Amino acid sequence: MATFLYRMGRAAFRRRWAVTLLWVAVLGAVGFAGATAPASEDDGFVMPGVESQRAFDLLEERFPDTATRGAVARVVFVAPEGEKVTAADHRAAIGRLVDEAADGPGVAAAADPFRTGSVSADGSTAYATVTFRDRAADLGDESREHLKHAVEQARDAGLTVEVGGDALATEPSSGGEAEAVGMAVAAVVLLITFGSMAAAGLPLLTALLGVGVSMAAILALAGVFGLADTAGTLAVMLGLACGIDYALFIVSRYREERAGGHAPREAAGLAAGSAGSAVVFAGLTVVIALAGLSVVNIPLLTEMGLSAAGAVLVAVLVCLTLLPALFGFWPDAVLSSAVRKGRGRDRTAAEDNGGSRWARLVVRRPLPVLLLGTAALGALALPVADLRLGMPGDEAKPAAHTERRAYDALAEGFGPGFNGPLTVVVDARGTTDPRRAVSAIRDGIGATDGIVSVSPAGFNEAGDTAVFSAVPSTGPNDSRTIDLVNTVRDRRPGIEARAGASFEVTGSTAMDIDIAGRIQSALVPYLAVVVGLAVVLLLLVFRSLLVPLKAALGYLLSVLAALGAVVLVFQEGHGAALLGVEQTGPIMSMMPVFLVGIMFGLAMDYEVFLVSRIREAHVHGDRSGQAVVSGFRANARVVTAAALIMTAVFSGFVSAEDTMIKTLGFGLAVAVLLDAFVVRMALVPAVLALLGDRAWHLPRRLDRILPGIDVEGRAPAHRHGALPATDVRETAAGHR
Repeated sequence: MATFLYRMGRAAFRRRWAVTLLWVAVLGAVGFAGATAPASEDDGFVMPGVESQRAFDLLEERFPDTATRGAVARVVFVAPEGEKVTAADHRAAIGRLVDEAADGPGVAAAADPFRTGSVSADGSTAYATVTFRDRAADLGDESREHLKHAVEQARDAGLTVEVGGDALATEPSSGGEAEAVGMAVAAVVLLITFGSMAAAGLPLLTALLGVGVSMAAILALAGVFGLADTAGTLAVMLGLACGIDYALFIVSRYREERAGGHAPREAAGLAAGSAGSAVVFAGLTVVIALAGLSVVNIPLLTEMGLSAAGAVLVAVLVCLTLLPALFGFWPDAVLSSAVRKGRGRDRTAAEDNGGSRWARLVVRRPLPVLLLGTAALGALALPVADLRLGMPGDEAKPAAHTERRAYDALAEGFGPGFNGPLTVVVDARGTTDPRRAVSAIRDGIGATDGIVSVSPAGFNEAGDTAVFSAVPSTGPNDSRTIDLVNTVRDRRPGIEARAGASFEVTGSTAMDIDIAGRIQSALVPYLAVVVGLAVVLLLLVFRSLLVPLKAALGYLLSVLAALGAVVLVFQEGHGAALLGVEQTGPIMSMMPVFLVGIMFGLAMDYEVFLVSRIREAHVHGDRSGQAVVSGFRANARVVTAAALIMTAVFSGFVSAEDTMIKTLGFGLAVAVLLDAFVVRMALVPAVLALLGDRAWHLPRRLDRILPGIDVEGRAPAHRHGALPATDVRETAAGHR
């Protein structure tokens, strides 16, 4: 692989105009395709194989005329202190709003709260439900503005009016301004690292081009594959972070080869063959981990994982082809200004620096460093034992949003469980008396502790299927609500036996519980698969048994510690206000799976880039401790810069209003910091120093079976006179 990438780097350098124009053409083509592609049809959230989804599918089958996924606005009215919404003037204002809303464009129905009984027991609160024919994503501005105007008129009458539902929902911010700040921080880190504007700018330029291509491709394919609107969010996050980091490693290696006396074209080839090999391996680990999200069998998770995997692949291709081409246009521009002006020279891998000094410190005191680092990560990981998964809704939004205020008003007026009613679908087909059967099920569920009320049952046209709501006494994300849903389902056999009909529980609350359960049950197997894959891949790369095991354990420590930090902030509320988190609660269900998958790839990045140079030094004759120092001398600085850039990019998403993006951005930023600076920079050298030469032992039989993978890229270096032949054979075949 290294030889192929070496040739490709040299070819891209030589044919720089063709390569650059090709990427510009690709960007233009996919940009045009994305701009002209039809919008994706939002089919809603689908969760195959769980009870709540089966019940929802049954509803659509048996109630074809009433089943709708049109936008809904729940208009909540709260009377002034000491008054009631039933007062004549307030009642008239509410009636005017309902009438005006019903006449709005695209409105299917508007329910008067005084006719539907949607008034709280104390008369302080009422709500009207406005249903639109179109989905929220397709709702026109005219329809929204008409409803907003009606709401403002009711407010002028003295009522507090808030709107929940998805019809007027505020689109959550994705943290765009802070993303720009993250990019600015990345630019500063690159500038400090390289001392050259060009060297700092190239990784940013190539990363942005890669993200542009990826996002345009996602837009172009969204309509074809029905991708959700959120599918590209993770692609942007990882496309930027990985694109910058991968380019950083290749630019750094190019400068190192130039400092070693190679001509520009040769240096470009050697950088592509050495650092480029590690980039390919690192990129593939990220892609495999993201594509592996499909095993959880949640379509949205699969879409986001595959979209992000595509963005990482594009980032790898851009780094391997466009970067060498840009070196061809400006072969000396990426060198430091002092070197270009003849007043200095770039550091070589043989010079002492902060990385080598730190490594010597760790090698001298490996056991205290290992114990201290492990204890710190273990302490951070302890809160994971209390991890609760859920799907925060309007209650997690900032109080500035009307949806959050509507949620709070309904909870205060009707009880906390009103915002998350359970929908019970009764299948009475085949029974002699469907109405008696439905009544028996309704009574059985209504008698369950924790259910405060059940609504009258509504039947379909055939009279063999009914649906009713059961309101819990606790809120949607309360652990007691989860217990209640499980209790109702556990009591199913007895209730069904008495009624002679079957039922299933659905609704947003039940769906959220089912999603959390599915992910929680899949998290440990997925983690086991990822860790097992890490061991196999690193076994191939480093031809060692202990190094892969050490890497996998370090990854586990960092990802569990990061999850613990997420629980501390977003679930338990420690420091939540500093991040703009107004409402703590369960962690977004899909977040831990994303964190596990993404961090697997990123942790393997740092492991490969750092340990490959340590192994290279060991193969060339350094004793174990000196090999660690040599590896850190060569790569610690660039790994540090890469980690700081990753952290800056991920931290930009912490400002997002969307809970999922905010939590994921925080978790990834913390995980990168812990993995890079505690695991890779402290625990890795400490463990290698303690293991000594045993770290690189591989049984002879296994050594003969495994294929040789030249991640260090030494074969091209030898072929062009940089290394003796013996070094290359040992590097490619392993230290036998």
